[in-house]
Formats: sequence, structure tokens, C-alpha cells
Amino acid sequence: MSINEREKVEREHRVAGLPEPWRSAAVVVVLPTYQEAANLPMIVKLLMELPLPVMRVLVVDDNSPDGTGQVAEELAGRYGRDRVDVVHRPGKEGLGQAYLDGMSRAIAAGAEFVVQMDSDLSHRPEYLPGMLGTMLAAEADVVIGSRYVVGASVGTDWPRHRKALSAFANAYVRALLRLGIRDVTAGYKVWRASALQAVGLGNVRSHGYSFQVEMNYRARLLGLKIVELPVHFAERAAGESKMSLKVQLESALMPFKLKSYSRHRDRLPVFRLRLSGAAPGHRGGSSG
Repeated sequence: MSINEREKVEREHRVAGLPEPWRSAAVVVVLPTYQEAANLPMIVKLLMELPLPVMRVLVVDDNSPDGTGQVAEELAGRYGRDRVDVVHRPGKEGLGQAYLDGMSRAIAAGAEFVVQMDSDLSHRPEYLPGMLGTMLAAEADVVIGSRYVVGASVGTDWPRHRKALSAFANAYVRALLRLGIRDVTAGYKVWRASALQAVGLGNVRSHGYSFQVEMNYRARLLGLKIVELPVHFAERAAGESKMSLKVQLESALMPFKLKSYSRHRDRLPVFRLRLSGAAPGHRGGSSG
């Protein structure tokens, strides 16, 4: 058996089908993109092969110079607008802002569940049915594809400095905020739409990767139930990381901003970095 055939068999074994009505749940996968023309066709293909026939993919492109937006339009034409749609943003405004735009549109379109994942193939799509099944079975509000729980792994080709940075960032945030989450910077998540509405997307202020931490903090502040599942995290298939110095600085400062509000447990923190907005009503839940 060739390597490709073996990988195909392993993928088929990992992809777990869901019974109805879960199989036909209104799921929208939000894929933020910037310079991902080489990776986007494969990630969308793998998502379309999942046993989730009504799942939709929403590509949110920040006007990528490499033509990612045009590639996304071609994919929408191939699979149909009812399965793949595209948002063209005017320029690069950061990962967090792209997610907020995509999540808001997904909820407005009637999504019951919203998935956030990277478009560079570091997050394997075949885990998604299991994450959704766990969310439904455990009645969770958020399911995290975690790199730092038992059974998880990180690709051996992930650069040593990136591993060290990720491990340090997680330890640093856990020590400051005590969220009870092992992978506080994970970017592979499934959210209930009701949880996102409770969090208040209009109040989230992070622009870069600190978006992940802020969202976790807000979810914990509301007592939402969070479950972590082990996944394998791979190095990106093509292209370069978007982790700039500016993004790293924002990520380093965000836990302190969040901690400064930790004594006000009766309200959500609202940061005045660039945007303004009003928080929707709160939603209670059980802590997990």
C-alpha cells in the first residue's frame, strides 16, 4: 500500500459520521485568509468531503496580494454558493477582526454552530465531525481542538522556536488568567451560535492571535461549558506564518488587560482599542 493510500485509509477511519439530526445541523466554517492561495483549495476540498452535507464554508479574505480572494471565488463557483461563500475585506486588519466579521455573518445567516480553523492545513478537517458530536453529546458551548491534553500531538516539522513560543504563551496566559483550559491559544474551535451571541462579538477588541485568549476569557466569565479534545497540530502546508512582532506584543499585553477587569465578574470587559460596540444580553451556563 502506498503512502497516499495509507493516509486515505487512515483519514476515512478518523472521519466519524454523525446521525441525524446532527448530520444536517447548520454548521458554518469560517476560514480567514491572507496569502493562502496555495492552501485554500485543499482545505476546502477536505471540508467538502466530510459527512456534513449541509455544512457551509465562509472564506474571509483580507485582500490577499497573492490572489487568494480569486481562488476562493473559483471554489465558490465549483462547489456552489450554498456550500462555499466569500467575504472580500478591503485590507489586512488582523485575524481577530476577520473572525469577528465571519462569525457575525454566519450567525446572521442562521448558523447553529460556527467553526473557526486555520486555512493553512495545520488544523485537520477530519476532526470536525467528532468535535461537533462531542459538543452535542456533552451539551458544551465550546469545543476546542487542543494541542496540550492527553492524546494530542504537534508535528515534528513544527519549528523549535514556534513550539517554545506556543508552550510559553500557554503557560503565561494560564498562570495569569487561570481559565482552566490547557490550550488557551488554540485556533481550532466549534462554538454554539448562542454562545457567540452571549459573548458579545461587538465588544471583542483583539486584532491578532490574542483573539483566542480574549474569546476564552469572555466564555469563562459567562460560565460557558468548554470541552477540550486532543488533535494533531501540523505545520502549515505552504506559505509563511503571520506572527509578526506587533501581533506578539498585542498577545503579550492582552492577558493583563483582561486581568485588570477580573474583579468585575458581573459584567463583560469592553476595551477601547479601535472599535466600539454594545454588549448583547448575557447567557448563563455550566462551567466545564
